[in-house]
Amino acid sequence: MKEVLIITEPETVKVLSEETRFKILQLLRMRPMTINELSEALGRERTTVYRHIKTLEKAGLVEELESHGNERVYSRSARIFLIKADPDESVEQFRQAYLQVEAERLVQILEKAGFRVKDRAELIRLAKQVLDEIEIRSQPVLKRISQAEIELTEVELFHLLNMLVFMQSPELSEKAKKVRELMEL
Repeated sequence: MKEVLIITEPETVKVLSEETRFKILQLLRMRPMTINELSEALGRERTTVYRHIKTLEKAGLVEELESHGNERVYSRSARIFLIKADPDESVEQFRQAYLQVEAERLVQILEKAGFRVKDRAELIRLAKQVLDEIEIRSQPVLKRISQAEIELTEVELFHLLNMLVFMQSPELSEKAKKVRELMEL
């Protein structure tokens, strides 16, 4: 299993954006599972789960780990999926919903850490906007890394993302000032 898989193809994001498949990947994040286990956890028919697993497998997001008789054990193909596909009309709704959830989660993390947020809704809106801009501006670099099939560790990914944000910091400086105004740092 790879540590990080950078997803740059809209077709792969489409596979991910289907709700049941997304839930399967969330379950497989905890541990490898069989079709029976996934079916039970999702409350879905085995045949339905099997079809989704095969779609995920074909897209390179899931792999068969082992088999026990007729039962096969599946796992994610990577611990972390970094979704950085070029903007595409068919995946834009999923991308925007995903960014919204991530922006809300970031604000929640800051609040749990004890930071006082002056205008929660505005900070979420701004965080989503910044994440969106960083994601779009990072596309060329991440696509080249993905096409070169460079294996990244989690730490390398973290440093790479920090570097990409740093490279974009001049364009984002006004938004950074607004974020600081919305929080007591």
